[in-house]
Formats: sequence, structure tokens, C-alpha cells
Amino acid sequence: MTQTSIWQQILDYSHRPDPYPLYTELRKTPVVRVEDGSYVVSTYREIVALLHDPRLSSDLRNLPESAATASAHVPEEGPATLPPSFIQTDAPEHDRLRRLLTRNFGPPHCPGRIDGMMPHMAEIVTSEIDDFVGKDRSGTARIDIVDDFAYPFPVTVICQLLGVPREDEPRFQAMSDAVVRAADPTTGGIAERQRRRAKAVAVLGQYFAGLLDARHGQRGDDLLSGLLSGDGDEAPMSPGEVLSNAALLLVAGHETTVNLITNGMLTLLRHPEVLERLRRNDEPDLAARVVEELLRYEPPVQFLSNNRNSLDDIEIAGTTIPKGSPVTLALAAGSRDPDFVPDPDRFDPDREHNEHLGFGGGIHYCFGAPLARPETQIALTELAHRLKNPRLVTDPPPYRASPSLRGPRHLLVEIDGVNPRRP
Repeated sequence: MTQTSIWQQILDYSHRPDPYPLYTELRKTPVVRVEDGSYVVSTYREIVALLHDPRLSSDLRNLPESAATASAHVPEEGPATLPPSFIQTDAPEHDRLRRLLTRNFGPPHCPGRIDGMMPHMAEIVTSEIDDFVGKDRSGTARIDIVDDFAYPFPVTVICQLLGVPREDEPRFQAMSDAVVRAADPTTGGIAERQRRRAKAVAVLGQYFAGLLDARHGQRGDDLLSGLLSGDGDEAPMSPGEVLSNAALLLVAGHETTVNLITNGMLTLLRHPEVLERLRRNDEPDLAARVVEELLRYEPPVQFLSNNRNSLDDIEIAGTTIPKGSPVTLALAAGSRDPDFVPDPDRFDPDREHNEHLGFGGGIHYCFGAPLARPETQIALTELAHRLKNPRLVTDPPPYRASPSLRGPRHLLVEIDGVNPRRP
């Protein structure tokens, strides 16, 4: 079995339910060149080193000419292309854009934005659970954790944060799906994927442009309005930058959280002793530790695929990654590296020093982590407390197509009713 064939098996849908034995094989060669000419890095220390290495660029304009041209080109009949979002840029451009986003997202400038949303998050979750079995809250019911819970919850939250009408969800979900499909490494070459992604993001940006036009200059206290106002020492984002970063936040703000919540509930149902501990609610920090371990054990983002490229020859783990090479960082493999994590294939929320790669690292550490963490903690705690005798209908469940944004497409669970809301 060659290392390249291992990578192809990881991408193959048949291995979506459990890719981790393949990651074990992949780690035997920490850096490997695969069929499309890119390099896959799979061991913890090497991934961390590259996440902090300025020679590894996130700017797609630094890709080889054919891929860079394709990523920037949108057909004439399509919407105009947008500038890169902040995760597709390097310092100092990245730092400027991230500062402007952070000014309107969290501390120190908006320290209460996320905390202020917590009561509303809890109300959304409890209302969704109330709807599982109707007003009598008793009797056997079958629910889909994805469609009935894990999807609508973060979508509602990100809509509130961005100032997007919740009733537009069918429209932007179709556009969001197109962005996710465009990044799927199983479909086409690197250049073709970048071209499709640029087009999909442009369409989503066009939606936001229409949304802003409909406001007729009226601003609210949402993140979009804050980006447009540009208060502070730095100039505001350009209109194009606002649109591309809003599109990114809308997609990333719910796609990954849906996977984290669903992977979390699946893992808890497979580990009923942890589910019972969470249900008892007598360990104040357990929910936080469960979420951190989930980010290591079943991360919603398995790898960062071909969105980084080498600006120079990079020598790492005995292999030279040539200048101009696309690089994939296999975060899920790194977080289960036995050379860094003891007993890595065991789900253990009591694990100490859990320095996982679930949110990436370096200057591109996940921008939405301060929101995803409380969302998932609230969701899993309420599910554990309120669902009576939850049990899986199918294990493994059917998975989504994407190998990088990995999570169940449906998670059917039978319950014997729901407990009353907690005081």
C-alpha cells in the first residue's frame, strides 16, 4: 500500500464513517506528495510548525500561474469576482482585515457581543428540543439531530450576528452548499476547484450586496453594519472586502458548527458514560472539556486542503516541499498523533493538556472559535439533560460528501420523550 493510495482512500466516500485508521497509516510518512502534485502533512509537530511558518502562504494569488489565474477568473456571464477574504491573505493584509473583523466581533472592542447572545442561544436550543415530541413531551419519537437541531441552531445564531434575515435561509443555504462543494478535493484539480470556489463566493457576495442595498443606508448593531461603519483608527473595509468576508463568515459560521454538534452527539451516544455525566450536570467544567476533546477526537474540519502554498523550498521531516507547491495540513491526523497525544484513539474529556488542532493555529486560528465553543457546549448539555433514553437508529450514520468538512448528513435518534426545561 503506497502513501498516495492511502490519501485517495481517505478522500473516498466509503471511508467517511471512520478515516482514522487510514490517518494512522498516513502518519508513517509525515510529508507525502500525492497525485495532484500537492503535499500532505499529517504529524502534529510538523503541522504546528507549518501553521506558524511565514513561508507557507494562504494567499491563493501566490499559487502557480495556472491555479492563481483560475482562482481569480470568473466567467463573463457570472457575477464579478471579489477580493480574497481574510483567511486567503497573508500578513500584513491579513492582520488589517482580521483586526477590523475582531473590532466588531469580540474583545476588547465588543466584549459583550458573544456573552450577550448566550441567553438567546439557550432559548433557541430549548425551543428546538420542545418541538421534538410536541406539547405532551412524552412517547417514543424519532428525530434527526442534523435537520431538527444541529443545523437550524447555528444558522439562527449566525443570521442574528450578521444581520441576515432568517427567512432567507433557503437562498443562502444553496449558495453555501455551492461554496463547500467547490472546495471538495475529490472533484477536479486544484485550479478548477479554485475557479468554482471564486464563482460560488461571488454569487454569495452578490446576495449580501442586495441585502445591503435593501437597507437604504440604515445601519444596525450587527456585524455587517459595524464593518461598513469602519469606526476606529483604520480605514473601513472596502465594499468588496465586506462582501467577501461576510460570505466567509456565513458559510464557516454554521457549516463547521453543525458538524461539531452532530459529531459530538454521535460520540456521546457511543460513550454513554460521558453522556450520563453531562446529564447529571454536577461537573461545572465538563461541557467545556467535552467540546475540547471532540475538537481533537472528531473535528469538524479534517484537513485544510490546498489553501496553502509554499513561497520557498521548505525542509520538514526530511522532505523538501518545493517552492510553489500546494500544501494540505491533515489536522485530524495531527490531533491523533501518538507521538504527541497519549492514547489518541480514546475519547477522554478528562485528558490533560489537550492542545488539539481542531481550530487550526497560527495567524489563521479559527476566527469563530469564541462562538462555536459556547454554541456546542449549550447544545450538547441541553440534549444530554432533556432527551429521555436517546439511542442511535443507525450506526454509522450516512455522512456528508465532503471529506474535509466531515460530519453526518443525518443522525437519526429515537427518544422516549423529553424532560422539562431546566430552571
